[in-house]
Amino acid sequence: MYMKLLGALLCALSLSMSPVLAEGVRVVATTSFVFDVVRSIGGEHVELQLLIPIGTDPHAFEPSAADAARISRAQVVFAVGAHLEEGLDQVLDAVGAHVVWLAEFVPLLRFEQGHHHHDDDHDHDHHHDHNGDTHGHGHDHHHHGEYDPHVWLDPTRVSLWTHVIERTLSEIDPAHAEAYAQNAAAYREELAQLDAWIADQLRSVPQEHRRLVSDHHVLGYFAHRYGFEVEGAVMPGLSTLAEPSARELAELMETVRELDIRAVFVSTTVNPQLAEQVGRDTGTQIVRLFTESLSEPGGPAPSYIELMRYNVIAIVAALGS
Repeated sequence: MYMKLLGALLCALSLSMSPVLAEGVRVVATTSFVFDVVRSIGGEHVELQLLIPIGTDPHAFEPSAADAARISRAQVVFAVGAHLEEGLDQVLDAVGAHVVWLAEFVPLLRFEQGHHHHDDDHDHDHHHDHNGDTHGHGHDHHHHGEYDPHVWLDPTRVSLWTHVIERTLSEIDPAHAEAYAQNAAAYREELAQLDAWIADQLRSVPQEHRRLVSDHHVLGYFAHRYGFEVEGAVMPGLSTLAEPSARELAELMETVRELDIRAVFVSTTVNPQLAEQVGRDTGTQIVRLFTESLSEPGGPAPSYIELMRYNVIAIVAALGS
């Protein structure tokens, strides 16, 4: 499979040597929410391409030869890392891409056997080389063990991303460093307002209902930031690729009944069939959230900030008094 993809990549590259008409820093973003954050900072000075299509599960994404060619032409690739986009590892290595693994620049939550632990306050300085570049070297994103990659569901951690994105773009394109700095500062203010709005909205959810069950363990950072407990997941790991056993499913249903769980939250990128089985057997509603992809531009969550607003309104509607 790998050699076949590599051969197709070389073919695609030979067909793609025509001049690039668009100007600006050539950037690839792996996911739609990373794309939106980079777009907010880079503005008109970046030629930005999305790798994982809207509505696609990033855990399960496998790149095509055309995707590999797109990566090879980029001056920088912004990815979440921490095992989110595992299907990209071989291609990123093969083309020698300059990758910024954004998860390396925020405190990560350790995840063990279905439970989240406190932030890992690891030192990020080793991700900067002697020239001050802010890219991850090799695969440092694999060295932390089992950490939750879903950091973007806490806007205060996305705020930390903005510094890395700004710095990286400024290193590649110093002529527009001031514009990147201004855009990043303005976006951080929007994120601070979003964080305050979320906290305010969630005040209507009583303590006894601040219990979250989701399709996979995607809501850990949201729960950690806003005072919720993650009680379980249909797929018992950090990835949507984990299959629950009959026993694990039965235990989850027992938890849902015992704790009077009000809703099972399911990502729009995930097949809801298993969650719907849990819902039917426990009488619990299924609520769809935009957790791992934005909506299409005309949909209810076309930007990162609107994604968070949509999810909070849905959570309050399901769990609020």
